[in-house]
Amino acid sequence: MAERLIPGDPAPDFTLHDKDGKSVSLSDFRGKKAIVYFYPAASTPGCTKEACDFRDSLASLQGAGYEVLGISPDAVPALARFSDEEALTFPLLSDEDHAVAEAYGAWGEKKNYGRTYMGLIRSTIVVDPEGKVSLAQYNVRATGHVAKLRRDLKLEN
Repeated sequence: MAERLIPGDPAPDFTLHDKDGKSVSLSDFRGKKAIVYFYPAASTPGCTKEACDFRDSLASLQGAGYEVLGISPDAVPALARFSDEEALTFPLLSDEDHAVAEAYGAWGEKKNYGRTYMGLIRSTIVVDPEGKVSLAQYNVRATGHVAKLRRDLKLEN
């Protein structure tokens, strides 16, 4: 398991495929602030709630200079279905081998109903315009996360 990132760390660059199979790199967002959030599985209740919260806050986040990228271990076709079903208007990226999640400290040991296994840890990393981590949140809750993130970024209405 990779170390968790902390503010000031360089954000690991990556190139992943979006729902249309197009390559998207973190470096494409250099000069902008980026919210990179990791979620376990498309079309599940918690991940749907979180994605829709980001969708519903996207205009105000972008108005404050933030772009949003969602990353999961789902294959591109699953991301396309999820994005279309929920009318998501920000990139969802496929990290099937979870290499990017590992680089960001968002892949690790999880426990559920007494079972221990390796999986994606719901996490959000905010990257500044120079490509450094400005905020790192791990083990976030799906419900209410975007509202908390907005408070932490001092974007309250």
